[in-house]
Amino acid sequence: MKERITSMRFKLVVYVFCIMVTSSLLTSTVYLLLFHSGWLRPLFFTHIMSPIWLVCISSIIGTVITAWISQYYLSPIKQLIAATSRVAKGDFSVRLPEDGEGEMNDLICSFNSMAQDLGGIEMFRTDFINSFSHEFKTPIVSIRGFARQLLRDDLTDDERREYATIIADESQRLANLASSILLLSRLENQQIITERTSFRLDEQLRTCILLLEKEWTGKGLDMRVDLEETTCRANAEMLSQAWVNLLNNAIKFTPEGGAIDVTLTRQEDKAVVTIRDTGIGMSQEAMAHIFEKFYQGETSHHAEGNGLGLAMVKRIVELSGGAIRVQSKEGRGSTFTVVLKLEG
Repeated sequence: MKERITSMRFKLVVYVFCIMVTSSLLTSTVYLLLFHSGWLRPLFFTHIMSPIWLVCISSIIGTVITAWISQYYLSPIKQLIAATSRVAKGDFSVRLPEDGEGEMNDLICSFNSMAQDLGGIEMFRTDFINSFSHEFKTPIVSIRGFARQLLRDDLTDDERREYATIIADESQRLANLASSILLLSRLENQQIITERTSFRLDEQLRTCILLLEKEWTGKGLDMRVDLEETTCRANAEMLSQAWVNLLNNAIKFTPEGGAIDVTLTRQEDKAVVTIRDTGIGMSQEAMAHIFEKFYQGETSHHAEGNGLGLAMVKRIVELSGGAIRVQSKEGRGSTFTVVLKLEG
C-alpha cells in the first residue's frame, strides 16, 4: 500500500505541474489575442506593461485551476488518511466508498479489505480470550468450591471421597486444557512437517482404534473397519493424534448401541480416510464453525472436552499436505473425510 501511495503522489505532482503549464499557456494565448486585437489597449495596458500582466494573470488563473483540481484529486487521499487514523486507533468498522476506476479506487478497495481482515482478527482475538477465560475459570471455580467443602468437619467419608474425585477430575481438565493450547499454538506456528517417516497408515488406524477400545466397547458401539493397505510418509505421532481426536469425537457423540465406520481407500496418489458415525449429527451452523477453537456446538457434552480437538486435527492435516471436510445432518450422524497426498 505504501508503494501505491508513493506512486500516486508522484503522478499527482506531475499531473498538477502539467495543469499549471497548460493553464498558463492558455491564459497567455487568450491575453495576447485580446491585447493585439485592441480590446485591452484602451484600459490601462501598454506594450511595456503587457509582459508583467501576462505573468500575473497567468499565474493567478493557473493557481486557481490547479487548486481546484488538486482539491478534487486530493480529497480521496485525505479521506484515506483520516480512515487510516481511525484504524490505527482500533476502529476497524471504517469503510470508504468504492466508486470510480484507476489506482485510487484500487487503493481504497485494498484499504477496505485490510480493515475487514483486521476487524475479523480482532473479533477472533476477543472471542478467543473470552472462550479461554471461560474454559479456564470454570474448573478453577469448581476446584475452589469443593476444596472449601473438604474443610468441613461434618463430611462423611463418601462425601469427602466424592469431592476429592471432583477436584482431581477438574485438575486433570485444567492440565489437558493447558496441554492442548500449547500444542495447538505450536502447530499454528509450525510451517513444515519435521521427523517424517514412512509407515503403514492402515496399521496406524488399527492401533488408534485399539487404544480407544475401552471407550467404544463401554458404550456398546459397533466398530466396523475396512482399511486398504497403504503406506504413508508423514509425522506419524502428529497424524496419530489426529485419528485419536476424530475417533474420540465419533465415540462421544454416538449414543449407546450405535455404529462407527472407519474406512481407508487409495485413489491414485491420495489416501482417503473416512470416519462415519450414527450419532446426533450437527446443524449447518455448527458445521460452519466446527474447526474453530473452543467451539462446541453440542452443549450437553461440554464438560467432556474443551473445543480444541478438531482445530488441532485440521491444523495437523493441513501441515501434512492434506484436507479435511465434514458432512452431517442433525439426528443422522456425521462423516469426517481426510484426504492425504501419498508420495511416490
